[in-house]
Amino acid sequence: MNTLEVKLMGKEYRVACEPAEREALLAAVAFLDDRLKEIGEKTGTGGRASGERLAVMAALNLAHELLAAKNTPPDVAAALESESIQRRINSIEAKLDESLAQHEQLF
Repeated sequence: MNTLEVKLMGKEYRVACEPAEREALLAAVAFLDDRLKEIGEKTGTGGRASGERLAVMAALNLAHELLAAKNTPPDVAAALESESIQRRINSIEAKLDESLAQHEQLF
């Protein structure tokens, strides 16, 4: 198995990684590094919190988000997305109607 060196919070780690999984792992590293920095900033420590504490907090946040996403029934998620799309369509239609009304006054 191949290895890949990655950086999280400025610290280098060597992880096992198949060549086909390289891009996905690099994306995960970037995502996690951003999340760790975000948590460090939110804790008010300016990134001075221990790496272990930040890692545990990030793991808890990500686990919570994953479980929340898993517990959202597909029909509810689809309905929420559908409602959002419908609101956008209604907004666009209202803008079109307003624009057309202004142009009709010109003729």
